[in-house]
Amino acid sequence: MRLLAGKTVFITGTSRGIGQAIAACFAASGANIVAHARHADARWRRELSTLAASHRVAIWPCCFDLTDSAAMTQAVRQMAAEKRAIDVLINNAGVMHSALFHMTSDAALREQFEVNFFACFKLTQLVSRLMLRQQRGNIINISSAVAEKGSAGHTAYGAAKAAVIALTKSLAVELGAQNIRVNCIAPGMVETALLDSLPNRVVQQAKANTALGRIGLPVDVAATALYLASDLSSYLTGQVIRVDGGA
Repeated sequence: MRLLAGKTVFITGTSRGIGQAIAACFAASGANIVAHARHADARWRRELSTLAASHRVAIWPCCFDLTDSAAMTQAVRQMAAEKRAIDVLINNAGVMHSALFHMTSDAALREQFEVNFFACFKLTQLVSRLMLRQQRGNIINISSAVAEKGSAGHTAYGAAKAAVIALTKSLAVELGAQNIRVNCIAPGMVETALLDSLPNRVVQQAKANTALGRIGLPVDVAATALYLASDLSSYLTGQVIRVDGGA
């Protein structure tokens, strides 16, 4: 069943990891996709073309640096000029900094908030204005289980991702009357490039701490995002769903 047939979804950070998996899952479910990446390399463009052809959907590449507010604004204005409705926004792109609290520099702290929170805030501000005109919309933010559980060595990352959860809850209240839902996914440890910054012992310990005895896969998060993006979750808003294997 193509749960997202006829919907257009804007996904940030689609060049790899969770964002790449969400794009693949949503295309298979019939969604047209505005696929964001920071840089447009040939591999990424080929993958998008193959995905679009395989599932007979439209995929529009969209490239800008999430910390460049002017470029972000221009990209959304272009969508509005092309009268491209955005049914679902997925704020997925993010970076993770690993360092003990007293070793966290001002620059690292600033980067964590600029990419993981401020960019999410600004893009949601821009796209939700389009949704208000449409009188409908669906926003899905990707946070982290670290935001709720805490993790030594990830204070800056956890704080920024906790801000995403707070944004989700307040926006759900503010935009609900305008028929816009806002929810959040908080993944546990997932097999992406972000794991490269973690010692193997940390990864193995995290695996042992899950009830299911494994590290999550990007498709696990994508499947949850599919549920939130579809009409199956039409009465769900302001929620944080932990996808962590029972950690």
